Amino acid sequence: MSNMKNISILFLAFGFIFSSYLAAADLSTAKSAGLIGEQSDGYIGFVKAVPDDVKNLVKDVNTKRKEIYQQIAKKQKISLSEVEKIGGNKAMNKTETGHYIKRPGEGWSKK
Repeated sequence: MSNMKNISILFLAFGFIFSSYLAAADLSTAKSAGLIGEQSDGYIGFVKAVPDDVKNLVKDVNTKRKEIYQQIAKKQKISLSEVEKIGGNKAMNKTETGHYIKRPGEGWSKK
């Protein structure tokens, strides 16, 4: 349980980093338009075809998320996939109503 508490604290700290990316107008607009959404694996995915600028933005955000997930996994001595799962749950919980999420084994759905 202590390990989970430490992970939660780290995610809270890194939440401020994510918020700068999630608050980007293009990303927010793409989420509002239903082009992209949060996935259970901790990364943003494409709900439908998107323009190249949105692809590049998502790629950048996902790359930065993975770097942070790897740092947390190393520090907490847990697997990357475990950290990604925790990150995915937190991101989906923070997703605004009406935006898309993708749970494990399911398709895209509006929150």
